[in-house]
Amino acid sequence: MRYIRHHEDGAMNIDQMPVPALQSGQVLVRVTSFGINRADLLQRQGKYPPPAGESEILGLEVAGEVADAGDCGNWQQGDRVCGLVAGGGYAEYVAVNAEHLMRVPDTLELMDAGGLAEVFLTAYQALFLLGNLQGGESVLIHAGASGVGSAAVQLARFKGARVAVTASSEQKLGFCQQLGAQLLINYQQQDFAKQIKEQWQGVDLVIDIVAGDYVNANIRALNLDGRIIQLAMLAGRYVEKLDMARMLQKRASLRASTLRNRSDGYKTDLVKAFSHDCLSAFATNELKVCVDQHYRADDIAAAHDQLQANHNCGKLIGYWD
Repeated sequence: MRYIRHHEDGAMNIDQMPVPALQSGQVLVRVTSFGINRADLLQRQGKYPPPAGESEILGLEVAGEVADAGDCGNWQQGDRVCGLVAGGGYAEYVAVNAEHLMRVPDTLELMDAGGLAEVFLTAYQALFLLGNLQGGESVLIHAGASGVGSAAVQLARFKGARVAVTASSEQKLGFCQQLGAQLLINYQQQDFAKQIKEQWQGVDLVIDIVAGDYVNANIRALNLDGRIIQLAMLAGRYVEKLDMARMLQKRASLRASTLRNRSDGYKTDLVKAFSHDCLSAFATNELKVCVDQHYRADDIAAAHDQLQANHNCGKLIGYWD
């Protein structure tokens, strides 16, 4: 099979290797499309290695058809599926834990479904399982036009929450507004904490990928008993002068989370919960995978460049032809 090989110097090329052998409980998926995520950029730079025992090939989410169901009776050859992998997504075939797959609704193209699993499961986990967001509450989502951001905006609105977003341009804010965001903040021109306090008095939850000096600003934006879910640290790993007094005053909580290194059992439960609560909404177009652009597998370096430059609204998706 073909796969995208990455080298220590960061270069990538299409190479050949054997099709993965199935282990018990796995399904072999013939990959049509695969999501491109910031974790892939970090792994390519040597900063985010796969968990022990997982494939060294880039890629955390795929969509395609079941090529071999192995010993998994819930799936059959030809089933249209998408799902999570801890590595190996940038390949024509990938062996996937059968319980980490979801059935792709008939209304959703496989070319787009490659961008569903990672961002929607990440957003669902952050909003509801960790952030305990309830209908009628309010949430601030940073990088609202990103893949995870676009999923989080839709999920929060789907569950009846009010949504504020930050983004870097009017184009991105307009994109978020179309998805249901109600308070739009250009972080390059406005103080988001000040805008939140003036417009809404505060939010109950913040979903953040920035960290750094955003942490104290996030605390200022919170309501009493507010929560912050930290998913990444684009602005750096350290927080200068964390305002613990304000955290105590607001009874605020700060919780960090990743998905890739979670246990198989955790991912299984997450997939089941999301599938039960939300998967049918893709068939009714209440939820959608927001695709900025599709890239051929042999042009994947250009996709990485676009993601690194933060020029996308929604998902970038690679595909095999």
